[in-house]
Amino acid sequence: MKKTVWIITILCIGTLMTMAQKYAFVDTEYILNNIPAYKAAKDQLDKVSQDWQKEIEAKYAEIENMYKDYQAERVLLAEDMRKKREEIIINKEKEVKELQKSYFGQDGALFKKRQELIQPIQDEIYKAIKDMATESGYAAIFDTSSGPTLIYTNPRYDISDEVLQKLGYKN
Repeated sequence: MKKTVWIITILCIGTLMTMAQKYAFVDTEYILNNIPAYKAAKDQLDKVSQDWQKEIEAKYAEIENMYKDYQAERVLLAEDMRKKREEIIINKEKEVKELQKSYFGQDGALFKKRQELIQPIQDEIYKAIKDMATESGYAAIFDTSSGPTLIYTNPRYDISDEVLQKLGYKN
């Protein structure tokens, strides 16, 4: 009997302690979209990406033309000339694939550019959220932008606008 009372008491205290915690949520995508520097960085990344994509597409079109020319002249070429032209086309295609990987690969130039332009803004937001959590005594702050990880959120606890104000921006 004493054991049961003790367990119930511990459970009640634990429940009361968790009820006393403060929770909030933010929408980091909303915050980012209200920061002009992020919009400018995103536009710059999009432009660079489009330029590189056009360059890659132009090189593939050049390879396609080289291959069509080769197909048209193939019957007229000697065996050694055919192999030489095939090697040139294959090497050109390998070069373009390497260029594409250097631009858009896992550690490519676009990734590095994104880190350079957007990471400082994200770090600033994280610092503001962390400061607000410490100042306001929040036990946890959830991010609702990365998907439906929460089934219900009360708008009363959304502090996204406060984070923007702390960063010096207005909605």
